[in-house]
Amino acid sequence: MNATAPQEPLDPRDRPARLTVGVVGAGRVGPTLAASLQLAGHRPVAVSGVSDASVRRAAALLPDVPLVTPAEVLARADLVLLTVPDDALPALVEGLVETGAVRPGQLLVHTSGRYGAKVLDTATRAGALPLALHPVMTFTGTSVDVQRLAGCSFGVTAPEELRLAAEALVIEMGGEPEWIEEEARPLYHAALALGANYLVTLVAQAMELLRTAGVDAPARMLGPLLGAALDNALRSGDAALTGPVARGDAGTVAAHVAELRKHAPGAVAGYLAMARTTADRALAHGMLKPEMAEDLLGVLADGDPR
Repeated sequence: MNATAPQEPLDPRDRPARLTVGVVGAGRVGPTLAASLQLAGHRPVAVSGVSDASVRRAAALLPDVPLVTPAEVLARADLVLLTVPDDALPALVEGLVETGAVRPGQLLVHTSGRYGAKVLDTATRAGALPLALHPVMTFTGTSVDVQRLAGCSFGVTAPEELRLAAEALVIEMGGEPEWIEEEARPLYHAALALGANYLVTLVAQAMELLRTAGVDAPARMLGPLLGAALDNALRSGDAALTGPVARGDAGTVAAHVAELRKHAPGAVAGYLAMARTTADRALAHGMLKPEMAEDLLGVLADGDPR
């Protein structure tokens, strides 16, 4: 008997589409997620966007998908991605419900980190199926974002009966679902903002200061240092603390503050705030000895080494 030759796996794009997908808000996130769902066999059918940047983004990531009004997106799609800024989401949901755009059985997915599924309650009462799927990733609005979704964590919140559906969508996009309880969403989002958003601020500020100090390639100088610091912090937490604050080196910290006041006064408040927080954590974990902390805390109180 002849052995049957193994079949080549089907390209996801060759599979029959399972859900029609629409995007309301063609920012950096929505078109990326829709493009990722398309690779998993779903079919983007409509997108809405207002700004010129949104229109260009949709055209690049979702070519041949028509640009229509939000109401028309909901009329055409089984699964609708609501990818608007956090503060705009509640009003958008209310408006879609009031105009009768929401259909029973329609999957409504928002990507806000701040909100869980309850922000979609009015749509749920109209028969929609609510999902909160927040990708824990920074987006550029280009095709590289689709690749970055591989292994990306998603903060998932949904009614228990939709949990498997929510997790399945995340997995289809290449992500890793992480269940977040409804009441924990604001704290979860604050933690991500603290870690990612303010990291960008700190790095940009550090590069500016290095340029002022005469460094020609601050990014090249900081790259290995920051990469090692991040890796150490993720592995060891507070045990990775280092530098003059963790050592209780009050004189060095005072010199830093004096130089910042001279060359970058706008950086002083942030430096002092982070130094105080670092000192508190170093003290709490026994890395900074109380006898070394007294002078340091005095400097951090007013920036004066005396």
